[in-house]
Amino acid sequence: MTDFKMTRRHFGLLAAGVAAASAMPFATRAAAGETAVAATFPGNWEDGYRTVLSPLVKEAGYGLTIAPSMAQDQLAKVMASPGNPPYDTLLMSPGQMAVAIENDIIQKIDPSRLKNWGMLDPAFQGEYGPTVTIEVNGIAYNPFLVPRPKGYRDLFENPAYSGLVSWTGFGSNTAVMAYTEMAKIFGSGPDDMDAVFKLFKGHPEHLKGVVDSTNHQMTLFQQGEIAVFMCSTGNVARLKSMGLKAEYVAPESGAPAAPVNIHLTKGAKNLDAAYAYMDAAISKAAQDKLKLPPTEMFPTNKDVALTPEIEAYVTREQLGNMVYPDWVAINKNRADWIRQFDALVAG
Repeated sequence: MTDFKMTRRHFGLLAAGVAAASAMPFATRAAAGETAVAATFPGNWEDGYRTVLSPLVKEAGYGLTIAPSMAQDQLAKVMASPGNPPYDTLLMSPGQMAVAIENDIIQKIDPSRLKNWGMLDPAFQGEYGPTVTIEVNGIAYNPFLVPRPKGYRDLFENPAYSGLVSWTGFGSNTAVMAYTEMAKIFGSGPDDMDAVFKLFKGHPEHLKGVVDSTNHQMTLFQQGEIAVFMCSTGNVARLKSMGLKAEYVAPESGAPAAPVNIHLTKGAKNLDAAYAYMDAAISKAAQDKLKLPPTEMFPTNKDVALTPEIEAYVTREQLGNMVYPDWVAINKNRADWIRQFDALVAG
């Protein structure tokens, strides 16, 4: 990815300043600039977090600015300006988190500042920030246009899907998880991406369906230009909420999954507001709303019951059986895979 290393910064606050800030009323603190700038994925995440979390953070006496940005872009922006990070918090899966740790742009959190910390299962209590949901990935399809696929192999071997499947590049976590699974099926293991590239070369009709993002795929799906794409369950929930015929399939080889964590950037300017935002994200009040359509995020707060719709995708007991990729191994190869795949698509 990059060999850039960020210089560790140390900050101190005058005792008088701390005392004065703590004595200020909530409204005054927010007006004085204690507003967390939170990087959040575009689409469902942006809409859900702005609608649900902003009021909760306001109740705690702080402001919240939702800044939509894909995880790779979050990394790039913070690494380009490590001394003055554009965000107080980042939202990432393990792949990007590993890069963030390596480049020293996020810091370990203080769990004592989160009153809802104890409501998380230990597996969701990350030292670099709480897990706010688990994204379960698979295949989205339109049952009116194509039969229910069994898995990735079907998409290449069954002519019913020819010209109707869309893919994205290796910059997408959803895509790279699908490709590592396909490397197991068509090759010798999750890092045998030559087998995947060979597969695409042998099926040029699939290369025509490569676009830049999942959001682009969802637009094409709405327009009926494609009938299948690699997705998270949240993508399917979003399409269904719009009245579209969309169904989710867990591939027969296993459903890839990734926890999503909120991270505190090194040099975050608004720590109190950032912690208030984190705490709101793992609260029962927030997750009870975010588990509902159109977001349908899997709740990590153990007091939040799963809906029947979420249990149709995955139960708490099934989480351990999901396929969790080796992101350290992926990151070693990802830049090269991106170059090769982009060259393949460009012809």
